[in-house]
Amino acid sequence: MIRLNSRAALDRAAVLLKMRAGMRMDSVWGAGGGQRPVKQLIREVNLLLKEYLLSGEVVEAERCLKELEVPHFHHEFVYEAIVMVLESKGETAFKMVLQLLKFLWESSVITVDQMRRGFQRVYSEIPEINIDVPRAYSLLEQFVEQSFSAGVIDKKLRDLCPCRGRKRFVSEGDGGRLKLESY
Repeated sequence: MIRLNSRAALDRAAVLLKMRAGMRMDSVWGAGGGQRPVKQLIREVNLLLKEYLLSGEVVEAERCLKELEVPHFHHEFVYEAIVMVLESKGETAFKMVLQLLKFLWESSVITVDQMRRGFQRVYSEIPEINIDVPRAYSLLEQFVEQSFSAGVIDKKLRDLCPCRGRKRFVSEGDGGRLKLESY
C-alpha cells in the first residue's frame, strides 16, 4: 500500500513539474498562501469582502480570492461573507454577497465542499451570532432560501438551516395556557 501511495505521489509530482501555465510551484508544495497565519488570512478575506461591497466588481473579487492561494480556506470566505450579510443593514450586502457566491460557485473557484463547510459553520454558530444580531435567524433563513433558488446550495444543505420559532406571548389570546399540540 505504501509503495502504491509513493508511486501516486511521484506521478503527481511529475505532472506538476511539467505544468507551467500560471501555477506557482511554491503553493503546490505547501509554501505560499497556506503558510500565512489564520488570523492574517481572515483579515485579508474581510478586506476583500469589504472592497467588493464598495466596488461591486465580482471579477476583481475572484482574482483577489485566487491570489490568496488558499483554496482549502474558501470555506472561511463563505462563512465571513454570510456573517457580513447577517451583520449588515439593508439589502445591498445581501444581494451583492449572493451574487458573488453564485459567481464564484459557477466559475468553480469555490467547490461544493468548501461552500457546504462555510454554510454549516454559520449554522453551527448562529446561536452566538444571534446574540449580537437579533434578526440573524430570519436573515439566515432568507439568505439560505435565496442561495438555494440561485443554485448555490443544494436542497439538503438548505434543509439543514436552523430556524428558531418565534416566541408566543400571553397576550396572544390563549391566556398563557400551554396546548398539548405544541409539544
